Amino acid sequence: MKFQEYTYKRPSYDQYKKQAAVLIDQVKSSDSADAEIVAVNQMSDLMSSVETMMTLASIRHSIDTKDDFYEKEDQYWNEYLPLYQEIDTNFYRAVTNSRYYDDIKRTFPKTFIKHMQYELQSFDKSVIDLLQKENQLSSDYQKLIASAQIDYDGQKLNLSQFGPYLQDTDRSIRKSASDAQWSFFEEHEQKIDELYDQLVKTRNQIAKKLGFKDFVELGYVRMKRYDYNREMVEVYRNQVLEYVVPVTTDLAEKQAKRIGLKSMKHYDTPLQFLNGNPVPKGNSDDIIDQGRKMYHELSSQTKEFIDFMFDHNLVDLLAKEGKASGGYCTYLPDFESPFIFANFNGTSGDIDVLTHEAGHAFQVFQSRWINQPEIVFPTYESCEIHSMSMEFFTYPWMELFFKDQTEKYKFDHLSSALRFLPYGVLVDHFQHEVYENPELTPDERKAVWRRLERQYLPERDFSESEFLEKGTFWYRQGHIFDSPFYYIDYTLAQICALQFWKRALVDEDDQAWNDYLEICRVGGTQSFLEIIETAHLRSPFEEGSLRGVVETIASELDKVDDTRL
Repeated sequence: MKFQEYTYKRPSYDQYKKQAAVLIDQVKSSDSADAEIVAVNQMSDLMSSVETMMTLASIRHSIDTKDDFYEKEDQYWNEYLPLYQEIDTNFYRAVTNSRYYDDIKRTFPKTFIKHMQYELQSFDKSVIDLLQKENQLSSDYQKLIASAQIDYDGQKLNLSQFGPYLQDTDRSIRKSASDAQWSFFEEHEQKIDELYDQLVKTRNQIAKKLGFKDFVELGYVRMKRYDYNREMVEVYRNQVLEYVVPVTTDLAEKQAKRIGLKSMKHYDTPLQFLNGNPVPKGNSDDIIDQGRKMYHELSSQTKEFIDFMFDHNLVDLLAKEGKASGGYCTYLPDFESPFIFANFNGTSGDIDVLTHEAGHAFQVFQSRWINQPEIVFPTYESCEIHSMSMEFFTYPWMELFFKDQTEKYKFDHLSSALRFLPYGVLVDHFQHEVYENPELTPDERKAVWRRLERQYLPERDFSESEFLEKGTFWYRQGHIFDSPFYYIDYTLAQICALQFWKRALVDEDDQAWNDYLEICRVGGTQSFLEIIETAHLRSPFEEGSLRGVVETIASELDKVDDTRL
């Protein structure tokens, strides 16, 4: 079947509750480990079916946020997901309290066992109403962002469609486009402040009700951070300040010279080259055709994968009115199908989507053998290793997309990968301070952001924007609203991906691709640090681990005469 033929049917909550109750009773009354293992597998099948319908509704809602039917389904899942979660945790509790728990632990991947334990810590029926409120507030933010219809250049544009204007070589266009885009956020400043204030307070309430010190503790449990904590993350953040920020500050100075400016303002940042940023040649159909060719040539595994994705219409790539912003990959367990969602806008980001989101999809395609839906994907920071590494493994095929601008693209992409790290760490540091101090006012939160912004991104100059100068840039970072603490994951994974870049493209280590294939195959059956070990990479939490790869990147970039690109 093609994606359009996948049938959505809202599950019956009452029926799910009855079926789960039978399985819970089986676990409690099992007279053998084998019988309990059968019940666990049957519960996995039941959960897969519900997850498939929920994900299908979510995909179709994000494709068209104006569709009344899927708008109602989105509201249904916001309300009922915590109720399903209550049933699931009741099952987990029965398993962990059973007399055959040791047999269960020997039978299933240990990350599945950990998942059950962490779910039990992060959920209780006493917080269902608060979880429903949190879900709805997150949806309200997404809907607000998707509603943007901004008058510019004789058109009505959503936020994604501003990409080409923000990178225009004409400085006046960059500034006016930036002003137009940020005017939407300024117009909705009070609404965004209210939404986030409610989210922070709601999440803090949930954490306290569940017995956590603060939402940071709960956030780490929710993110399934099995083998690292906030102290280890702080060690990593300090490495970014020590090794990365000096290099990225230097790269910003070189960028200013390249584009003929003594000093860059905030609206200059997206333009990397005076003659324009690298843009893919051809239209979206050309990009798709070349993408298919690339994956056919990369490996037999990627050939099978990309044909499956396009033959079954499991991609939705073009920006259009009413479509949610951003890009993502998700998975439909009952159909054993990944799905890629994006908003092509004619920039090099379109190719990054084709490699990044395809990296996620390729991993889950390789992990379809895993029966437990909870661990088909690994935890987020591990997921992003697959996506970001794929961006680098596909470097040899970039000429298909960029032709004579290929060298320019690679310089831009590699330097941007490094320059992203301080921003990603800033987003995480900001959230730590916000949730450690939930009583902060909206204005105080903005001041926290601006203080940290000056620390991690000293090159940022908002002197021509009073709105951004007071610390509002984070308004457009959806993860802060929808997925608290899911952002440093990108940076942890980026460090791992850059190690793959060094091994595959600088050291020409043939084993790099084989290691990548292996961590795609294991999916979520290993934790983050276990995956790093399987991939033969260094942990970002290890003191000094960033120095070597950052020095190699700086050296490789220095070899390029960026002024002629």
